[in-house]
Amino acid sequence: MLDLPLAAVAHDRAAHRRTKPGLLDELLARPATRLLLVSSGRVATDGRMPVLLSAEEAVAAGPAGTPPSAAEHFFLGESDDVPYVARLLPGTADTGGTGLPDGLTWTTPRELTDSGDALTTGLAVEAVALANWHDRAARCPRCGRPTEVAAAGWVRRCVHEGVEHYPRTDPAVIMSIVDDDDRLLLGRGPSWPPGSMSVLAGFVEPGESAEHAVAREAMEEAGLAVRQIEYRASQPWPMPASLMLGFRARAETTELRPDGDEVSELRWFTRAELAAAHVDGSLRLSGRASIARALIEEWYGGRIGG
Repeated sequence: MLDLPLAAVAHDRAAHRRTKPGLLDELLARPATRLLLVSSGRVATDGRMPVLLSAEEAVAAGPAGTPPSAAEHFFLGESDDVPYVARLLPGTADTGGTGLPDGLTWTTPRELTDSGDALTTGLAVEAVALANWHDRAARCPRCGRPTEVAAAGWVRRCVHEGVEHYPRTDPAVIMSIVDDDDRLLLGRGPSWPPGSMSVLAGFVEPGESAEHAVAREAMEEAGLAVRQIEYRASQPWPMPASLMLGFRARAETTELRPDGDEVSELRWFTRAELAAAHVDGSLRLSGRASIARALIEEWYGGRIGG
């Protein structure tokens, strides 16, 4: 299986504790509690990895005069008797409206490097995914009335109907496709910068398996029939709330037909061609925090570049 930088969250999410009355107030009063700042799909980092703050430090980073409240915090879980909480700051924080402690900066999960710390990386992914859901779920999808936060941030309850809504995760497939000459297929989206390429990916549609989604996406985006579809690993990807299911597959055909919508350019690469293009800068690959890079480097047989 693949060794992924954005690994499974290495802590106990303690779901049984989420409904405890006053849980967040209790945790925020504990000196051991550590908080992760979140704003506009980003987390506070030292430029390399997420930074965990004390409750006092985290509150000081928020808007002046804003008291701690359950509405702007959610419980992430515990590890070794240390509770972890996300503090959601207004969107203006992303442009410097609230400021950050010295040495910290806003970073998206996509920009995170492999810090080697599965705990903090996993907490960051979880926090951003939850924050994105809260941003989209402010109103009930049934009646359109406002919803309120419950269960320490893991539920939103309709104030009119009392119906509870829970965070959702959308499954998507991502796949390395290799032909009989052991060449790897890479594609570029129409809006991507020149030279940026990655493996194909797409959402799983209603009524289909993940394997069927791999075959459908390969045909739709590249005009390829594939076989030997093998699962490799999964990775949470909170942009905004997906679970990437990684596969590799063998191409039955090699003629490429980009659909022009999702994919504007396609190319087969040998290992030597990929390495040379990466060195001269004509090829820009997905970041090391992504399962896309892991799938590419699994085919390549090792780390690409420095």
